[in-house]
Amino acid sequence: MSSDFILKLARAAGVVSLVAVGGLLSSCQVRPLYAENTGVTQKLAAVSFSDVGSRVGLEVRNHLVFIANHGGGEPKNPQYDVTLTVTSGTSGVIYLPSSSTSAAARTTVTVSYMLKRISDGKVLKAGNRAATSLLDQPTQEFGKIRADIDSENRAAAEAAELVAADLAATLSR
Repeated sequence: MSSDFILKLARAAGVVSLVAVGGLLSSCQVRPLYAENTGVTQKLAAVSFSDVGSRVGLEVRNHLVFIANHGGGEPKNPQYDVTLTVTSGTSGVIYLPSSSTSAAARTTVTVSYMLKRISDGKVLKAGNRAATSLLDQPTQEFGKIRADIDSENRAAAEAAELVAADLAATLSR
């Protein structure tokens, strides 16, 4: 083979690869989840959340209402409804046999949710999300109670963020 033929072949391969890369990049549709032109912001603002019975459940619900409506409160005319079930628990992770206590603990908040369209009752998404928060348990009783509450609040906020991201992704389709 002549070097001239190889050079022409290399140029042709280069042109073909440039066209292929251009085609692949033009089909890429990366966009922010909460972009205004996707309509997710308006759809999230039309979501109502069910009442939950526990203090931790109320923390999760309040965070979700705040995220969905950007601090604007609950919607007047919701188009979607989210049914929430929230459970939480704290368990010791480092057991000290000398004092029969745990010096550190882990709080886990689990949220089960179901997103329905109100107009036809169609379930759009159902799922579970869990978040864990670590804490130190002091020997003083009030400090221990306060640390438990703070840990539950942190885990509830994180679980709410995860659920809100799931809802936004579902509503963006």
